[in-house]
Amino acid sequence: MINKIVQSVADALAGVKDGSTVLIGGFGSVGQPDALIEGLIEQGATDLVCVANNAGAGRVGLARLMELGRVRKIICSFPRSQGSVVFEELYREGKIELEIVPQGTMAERMRAAGAGIPAFFTATSVGTLLAKGKEEREFDGRRYVMEHALKGDVALVEAWEGDRWGNLTYRQSGRNFNPVMAMAAELTVVQVQHIRELGELDPEKVATPGIFVNRVVRVDRGAPWV
Repeated sequence: MINKIVQSVADALAGVKDGSTVLIGGFGSVGQPDALIEGLIEQGATDLVCVANNAGAGRVGLARLMELGRVRKIICSFPRSQGSVVFEELYREGKIELEIVPQGTMAERMRAAGAGIPAFFTATSVGTLLAKGKEEREFDGRRYVMEHALKGDVALVEAWEGDRWGNLTYRQSGRNFNPVMAMAAELTVVQVQHIRELGELDPEKVATPGIFVNRVVRVDRGAPWV
């Protein structure tokens, strides 16, 4: 019997190794797997490469993980945003590496990884510093930059509902990067607000099929709607 539901966040994050590339869902705080990030802090893995939309805020969550010296490199679209004090401190001191990736390109790099596409060409970043050192080609009179797929060892995802097979639905803007990150990792770990019985999820609303999911843990975030 397939059952991907685990009983605790600690169980969900068991076996995450030092040096892992970790994809972290969310757009700012929306759709962010807060409990899983806190669990990763407790779990202890270090020398991590973290992929996220931004470089954390305040001194909690991803920012706390960085502040503890556990993140070697951050790959993101917006390293400087309101509250990104930890990243700025670490970067000025030369204690963290940064790779800036345009938002759409980052999403497509992960989607490509999930689809088995090793690289693709995009017009985004042509003629900028972000294109330095990358292969360029011309198609129909326009220059394009080659970008490689971005694969994770681990993906930390937040979804709204899940079942024991790992099928997932998302609520509104909480969907953001989560589905492509779920596709792009060797180990996909998901926190959900609701666990549903098999057959209860509307197939038309399942954005992430269970084939991409390894572990599901219920985390009650206090949302009032069912």
